[in-house]
Amino acid sequence: MSTPLQNYAYEDSESAHTHSYLFPTLLKILAERPVGPIFELGCGNGTTAAMLAKRGYKVAGVDPSISGMEIAQRQYPECRLELGSSEEDLRARFGTFDTLLSLEVAEHVYSPRRYAKVIGQLLEPGGIAIISTPYHSYLKNLALAASGKMESHFTALWEGGHIKFWSRGTIATLFDTAGFDEIGFYRVGRVPVLAKSMISVFRKRDAAPANG
Repeated sequence: MSTPLQNYAYEDSESAHTHSYLFPTLLKILAERPVGPIFELGCGNGTTAAMLAKRGYKVAGVDPSISGMEIAQRQYPECRLELGSSEEDLRARFGTFDTLLSLEVAEHVYSPRRYAKVIGQLLEPGGIAIISTPYHSYLKNLALAASGKMESHFTALWEGGHIKFWSRGTIATLFDTAGFDEIGFYRVGRVPVLAKSMISVFRKRDAAPANG
C-alpha cells in the first residue's frame, strides 16, 4: 500500500513558493563552507538540488514522492536523486557527507527521532545539517488565533499535509538528543515574529573518544 508521501503530487519542475524566502538564507549559510558534496533529505522534484549543482555542488538526495522523482530524474540527471526516505538505511546507499539539507520536511515525518537519527548517520562528525520547517511560536499562534486563521493553518483536510508543528525549542531538543549542537537559527519570510519558516543549523558532535 502506498503512503501519503509517496502520493505527494508534483506536476512540474517549478520551484516551490517556499524557495523564494528559503534560498537567500540557504546560500548565505553555504557560502561560509567549502563547496563539496551535499545530501538532500526530501529533495522533492529536484529544484533545490539543481540550483546547487549549477553552483558547483555535487548533490545526492532522496524523496518518497513518486511523481517528484520522475520529474527530478528526467530534468536533472546531473544529480543523484532517488526514491527513498528516512525510514531506510540511507548511509548504506549513499555513504556520509559534511553537509545535509532538509527543507520543509520535518513537518511531514511520522517519526522525528528516526528522522534525526538518519541525519546523524549520514553526516561525518562535525558535519552540519541545515533544517527548515514552518515556524511556530507562542506569539505567532496568538496572532493566528486573533486573525481567525488558526483552523485553516492547522487543517486536517490536507492530503499528505503537515503532521508536526515545530518551534525553535522543540526542533533544537530533537537534534540535541540525536547528538547535535545548534550553531545557527534564522526566521525567514515576513517579519521575524510572524515568520513563515525557520532555518536551524546543527553541527554533529564529534564522537566521544574510546576508553583505554
